[in-house]
Amino acid sequence: MKSLRHAVALVVPALVALGAAAALLVLSVARRVVMPGKRPADAEIIAVDTGAQTIELVRTPDTELPGRYGLFTSGTEGYVKLGAVLSVDATTVRRKLLTKVEPGARLDRQAGFSGWYYSTPSELHLRWENVLIGSPAGPCPAWFFPAESSTWVIQVHGRGVTRAECLRAVPVLHAEGFPNLVVSYRNDGEAPRSRTGAYALGAAEWRDVDAAVSYALRHGADRVILMGWSMGGAVALQTAVSSGNRDRIAGLILESPVVDWRTVLRFQAREIGLRAPLPDLAMSALSVPLTARLSGAEDAIPFDRLDMVARAEELAVPILILHSDDDGFVPADASHALQEARPDLVTMPPFAGARHTKLWNYDQAGWSDAITEWTRAQGFSASA
Repeated sequence: MKSLRHAVALVVPALVALGAAAALLVLSVARRVVMPGKRPADAEIIAVDTGAQTIELVRTPDTELPGRYGLFTSGTEGYVKLGAVLSVDATTVRRKLLTKVEPGARLDRQAGFSGWYYSTPSELHLRWENVLIGSPAGPCPAWFFPAESSTWVIQVHGRGVTRAECLRAVPVLHAEGFPNLVVSYRNDGEAPRSRTGAYALGAAEWRDVDAAVSYALRHGADRVILMGWSMGGAVALQTAVSSGNRDRIAGLILESPVVDWRTVLRFQAREIGLRAPLPDLAMSALSVPLTARLSGAEDAIPFDRLDMVARAEELAVPILILHSDDDGFVPADASHALQEARPDLVTMPPFAGARHTKLWNYDQAGWSDAITEWTRAQGFSASA
């Protein structure tokens, strides 16, 4: 309560002093943090050769990455899969198309580059079923991939995407005998919408994941491993320290995770040219109930509670962090800080060059081996 009064005493006078226009700018920046947005059109298509089944893109740090990826287009093809880089020059990249594009198909110039690769569970050629998980937000759809182990993996996707993001991890985990429950959570476009439709950055979403833990325990699991992608890492960490089922959570796998939101949001602000103190003012606005609601949030965002480096001593299970040092969206600094704070729990193999949540795409063998070796070392795997 004391910290809340302190925040109010600082934020409200600061917004008044800034004036109406500047205050609106602060609230606008804060709103961008918590409100779901459209998928960014971060790739530009130059040409498609339907004879050779190749595609030419404007060269960016993402489009030039080696490996397999996906491309969301607003043309007739929708989602297409991309394969190897065939050629690169100063401004363009030519890649192999892994989705057959027929002559006459239309792919709009602006597209979204994605690490998803798989877009539906049927593409994995594994047995699966749709299930509904009753959560405080309402019934949340999930995909369940059965396997023989009584240790289940519950996968949690990141911000601005859906559970299809997690499909890449199912085969390697399934091969080790783990049933996979790939879940949704409030305001992600598949699960129920809250009153405002805003993200709580993990502070509320963890309750939906906790409901998935309870579901797993009721349906045959003895224990669970939580795997969180990007913001899903923040959700998984909050579940691990807050859940009434935390004694049944055996471990965490964190892929490009948000470990501390302040570090992430300051980095992202710099990347888009927002100067201090605007990012900190926006976070301060989100931490106070009144200004948080003016920004679109359901309630104040507890940034202290979401800082898992500061709360590292509360963690009690082994953690595998998979994070590229050149992530470019969620910097790896806080992941390294968590490893330094809890070297007894955290395993963090080195990765570089893969950007954000694209380690599987960039280095499938190295990424898969890191998961397999860790699960076996912890005694989780049926193959251990």
